[in-house]
Amino acid sequence: MTTATASATTTPGPLSDPDRVLIFDTTLRDGEQSPGATMSHAEKLEIAQMLDEMGVDIIEAGFPIASEGDFAAVTEIAKQAQNAVICGLARAQIPDIDRCWEAVKHARRPRIHTFIGTSPLHRAIPNLDMDQMADRIHQTVTHARNLCDNVQWSAMDATRTEHDYLCRVVEIAIKAGASTINIPDTVGYTAPRESAALIRMLIERVPGADKVVFSTHCHNDLGMATANSLAAVEAGARQIECTINGLGERAGNAALEEVVMALKVRHDIMPWTTGIDTKKIIGISRRVSQVSGFPVQFNKAIVGKNAFLHESGIHQDGVLKNVETFEIMRPADIGLNEANIAMGKHSGRAALRAKLADLGYEVGDNQLKDIFVRFKELADRKKEIYDDDLVALMQDSAANTDSDYLQVKKLRVVCGGGEPAMATLTMVVGDAERTETAQGDGPVDATFNAVDAMFEHHATLQLYQVHAVTEGTDAQATVSVRMEEDGRIATGQASDVDTILASAKAYVGALNRLKVRRERTAPDADTRAISMYTV
Repeated sequence: MTTATASATTTPGPLSDPDRVLIFDTTLRDGEQSPGATMSHAEKLEIAQMLDEMGVDIIEAGFPIASEGDFAAVTEIAKQAQNAVICGLARAQIPDIDRCWEAVKHARRPRIHTFIGTSPLHRAIPNLDMDQMADRIHQTVTHARNLCDNVQWSAMDATRTEHDYLCRVVEIAIKAGASTINIPDTVGYTAPRESAALIRMLIERVPGADKVVFSTHCHNDLGMATANSLAAVEAGARQIECTINGLGERAGNAALEEVVMALKVRHDIMPWTTGIDTKKIIGISRRVSQVSGFPVQFNKAIVGKNAFLHESGIHQDGVLKNVETFEIMRPADIGLNEANIAMGKHSGRAALRAKLADLGYEVGDNQLKDIFVRFKELADRKKEIYDDDLVALMQDSAANTDSDYLQVKKLRVVCGGGEPAMATLTMVVGDAERTETAQGDGPVDATFNAVDAMFEHHATLQLYQVHAVTEGTDAQATVSVRMEEDGRIATGQASDVDTILASAKAYVGALNRLKVRRERTAPDADTRAISMYTV
């Protein structure tokens, strides 16, 4: 058994600065568990690097025992990280913990995060009584601590666990060597006052509580994840677990951008600080949206398209006279370029690269070449191209990169006059170009039927959304689709001034992703169980 010796490079105990709040990002673990949000290996490495550069304290890189892909991603992230603690998740089982350590041990600052469900509902899953579970916690946390000197332990569904029992198992985990104690609101059940009271109770009642960092992990099922997280900090928690854009299972997790900006903007009543470079928020928000296929809702706090827009005449007049009348923070605070200068068909590569950099996109020469061609095509169809058009262009470029087995080449649609819509679609299927004509209840239905006629599948369409990128009749439309096939879920996203063409590209993008996942080795029963039984 290997004993950890790198205590000087980790943060195992209470913080030296009591006003410092650690940001624990789980976008690559809990966030990726959102149906359809699975990221590729390269995308995970890219997001991890961005998190590291923006000042995230702990990056939960994945669940190493869940799959070979997850193990490889956590291992590579551990090797590349420069500043952040790299954490892996493990169930309260020795093989899980060993596998986790094999992945994170390459990090400059590794952490093992082990968990078990402590509420009555979750104790019934492994069929353990209170004493048996207490023994399991002692055994597994001790084992983890013998491997790594930075161990986090989580009481899954803590907010629905009996208080006396929660105090008991937290004390056991502390005595076994856990340096961070996470109190998850796994199902988004708690409320701010209750969240604070729970942390306060544990700090007051549990021996050794002053020697560890308490963490909060809140889900957003009742829309209170951010409020619950901040309430826990007020009660003494000094680590917040969160994700970019609030990505996560069901209604998602506490959003990193929300908790960080709340602490920054309302420092007068919440005098705690983080190490996050807030100017990097908008860039990583957009990139996570791209790679996950999950659009950011327009009115999403901090990073939504409308977060800094004013349409009401009273609001516009007030902002023109004094921006502080209706803005509590500036776009520049999150890295958003305030100047929305339109570009056109006469703009060159240098101008495009500079504009993309202003929007948070650093592109290489090869990528710029591809984007420039598409920019020129768009400029020939639109008189002016605004910031949001370029963001949509970048999202479209990145959204459907898993496979090019299916490629949309040409589409012609005839509809109206009371007759069924007819779509004639030319598409590359593998190495062959095919054309099919199909009819449907409308132009989108006819187009999707034409795709189905050329590529047999059993997927069902779960979601179809259209958003206008800008105003005007020449606005681009961003189309998002979500599809399910045999338990696999995939998303596709595409933008175009032709809404039907964007729909076809998004639909095909989702089918490409499903094809890739279908061809991968199917997860065994244990892997499926792991994906369900997490904090």
